[in-house]
Amino acid sequence: MGRSPLVKRARLHAALGDSHRLAIVDELRFSDRSPTELAERLGIPTNLLAHHLEVLETAGAVDRPKSAGDARRRYVRLLPPAIELLGPIEPVLARDVLFLCTRNSARSQLASALWRARTGRVARSAGIRPAECVSSGAVAAARRAGASLVGAKPTRLDRIPLGFQIVTVCDLVHEELEPGDDWWHWSIPAPGATRRADAFDGVVTALNERMTRLGLPEHSKSKGRNPST
Repeated sequence: MGRSPLVKRARLHAALGDSHRLAIVDELRFSDRSPTELAERLGIPTNLLAHHLEVLETAGAVDRPKSAGDARRRYVRLLPPAIELLGPIEPVLARDVLFLCTRNSARSQLASALWRARTGRVARSAGIRPAECVSSGAVAAARRAGASLVGAKPTRLDRIPLGFQIVTVCDLVHEELEPGDDWWHWSIPAPGATRRADAFDGVVTALNERMTRLGLPEHSKSKGRNPST
């Protein structure tokens, strides 16, 4: 039993000791991808990709949860053990970002507030079927995280702005739109209709993990900005 952690580490090292599998995890640093997307982006035949994904999943480097939109679809997601083993990357140049989800009432709103707090750059959000108002749970979670959603309102997506990094944080939006090659997808579970604070705090934790993975600076409460930016 005492050797179990060592065995797991050895299995993970072995899994990443292949150029195709290393290319897969490098791609997943920035964005969750479906197997089809990975095959197209990396030029790996689907049967060979399936083998590499099986090796990576067995080693604990990735998982493949079902889509919250089309349950027949899965997304490949990089897991913390692989991220820790890969080590830091050159920080992603802070850029203006548009976060998209279905109702623009929680996940995309929280993502934009956190991005502003961590980078000081413009971050917007929108939805394809916006709600009437931002969830009070999201507003409270942003405040606890040192960001601000005061005055934020759901916005309908009418166009994709030039020069923005587009990030979908909802499986349904990613599947309904036609994402560009340079879009990122973060498969973040919806907090749902619950009013439980931990559901919204879980979204904040997941979003912050994604941003830390990109090398963005940790945010402080003094960096929170008005969401109308």
